[in-house]
Amino acid sequence: MVVDEIAKRLGVTHWRKKDFARQAHVASKRVVLVEPITFMNNSGWPVRKIASWWKTPRPEILVISDDLDLPFGKLRLRANGSSGGHNGLKSLIDELGGQDFPRLRVGIGRGREAIDHVLGDFHGDERETMQCVVDAASDGALLWLDGGIVPAMNAVNGWRPPDD
Repeated sequence: MVVDEIAKRLGVTHWRKKDFARQAHVASKRVVLVEPITFMNNSGWPVRKIASWWKTPRPEILVISDDLDLPFGKLRLRANGSSGGHNGLKSLIDELGGQDFPRLRVGIGRGREAIDHVLGDFHGDERETMQCVVDAASDGALLWLDGGIVPAMNAVNGWRPPDD
C-alpha cells in the first residue's frame, strides 16, 4: 500500500513485471520502485537481481515491510539491523549479503491468525486509520529519498496515528 502511494505521488503510470517483481522506474527521482511478487520469504531474490542490474548498494535500498510485532499504525525507520524474525527481511539480508540497508516497518499489530491478518483486509477503524498510516509512511520514504536517513527517522519514528 505504501509503495503504491509513493508511485501515485511520483506520477507512475506504468509498471512492468520482470524478475518476479512489479517495477517502476522514476527517472526524475533516480528511483526504482519494486514490489516482489514472490512469497514473502523469497522476496530477497528479485530485490537482489534488480539492485544488481541498477548497481545499487545496500544502503541505497529502502525496504518497506509490514510488521506484526509493532502495534497497529506504529512506524519504525532504521538505517540497518537484523530481520527481527521477519522472514521477508531475512530473505533480503541473505540475498543482499548484509543487513546494512534501511528499512521502514509499518506496524499491523497482532490480530487474527497471522497469515489471515497479513494477507487479509483491514476492517472498520483500522481501514480508516490505515490511510493516515500509509500517508505518513510514504512521507517518510520520500523524505528519506530527498533528505537522507536522519531527517526521515526523526519524522517517522515520532509519528503516531490520530486518536479516534
